[in-house]
Order: sequence, then C-alpha cells, then structure tokens
Amino acid sequence: MNQDAHTHLTQLGKNTPFPKSPQEATLEAIPNKWPESSYTVQLICEEFTCVCPLTNQPDFAKIYIEYRPDAHLVESKSLKLYLGSYRNVGIFHEFVINAICNDLVKLLQPHFIEVRGEFSTRGGIRIIPIVRWEKK
Repeated sequence: MNQDAHTHLTQLGKNTPFPKSPQEATLEAIPNKWPESSYTVQLICEEFTCVCPLTNQPDFAKIYIEYRPDAHLVESKSLKLYLGSYRNVGIFHEFVINAICNDLVKLLQPHFIEVRGEFSTRGGIRIIPIVRWEKK
C-alpha cells in the first residue's frame, strides 16, 4: 500500500478541532490491506460523553466497537473527533449507540459490527445498550 492511498484523509496529522456536532464530524476510512482475512478490530473510547435530552445533565460512558472489516477500516483520529462531537448533544443512551453503529455501517460496510455503550449509573439504573449489524 502506498502513501497515495491516504491522501484523501483530512484530519490525520493535522491540528483538527472537535466538531460541534456529529453532523459536522467527518468519519474517514482507510483501505483494508487484508480484506480476505477474517479478523476483527476492537476500539474502546473510555471517555465518551453526551447529555440527557431532558435534564441536560452529562452522561458518561465507555463505548466499545468491534467489527470485522471488509474493504475499509475506520481511521482512528476521525473516530475520536466524531465520538467527541457528541459532548454537548442531548440524546438518549440507546439512540446514540444506534447512531454510532449506523454511521460506521454507512462508512465501512463491514461484515459485522457491534457497538456497546456502558453508561455510568444514573438514578440507580445502569444502561448498557448494544447494537449489532451483520452483512446479509
């Protein structure tokens, strides 16, 4: 794989500020050098935040992403900026996990992906939404 395969990246290696919203974020992909190999990629964001859409109080979570790539891999800096863009977004836990999964499916078209959010306890209840998608 040559350097030209990465010239489309707009954030890696640059001083890129966090987007103000997921709609302003740009998820980017890089070519998978081993698309015929059956391997998985695990990504963990230990400092995810969003806010409750009703109380505007912050919600904290660990986000776990595991996928089996096909032709593309998610570029990790773009993922970091994308996840960070949820910092001030009012959204329910279940909705944000589905949104993350949907955006990654659109970008990567992986063989399989699972996105899990382990949210901190609030009101005595801990919510852990998990969404899975598999190519048919």
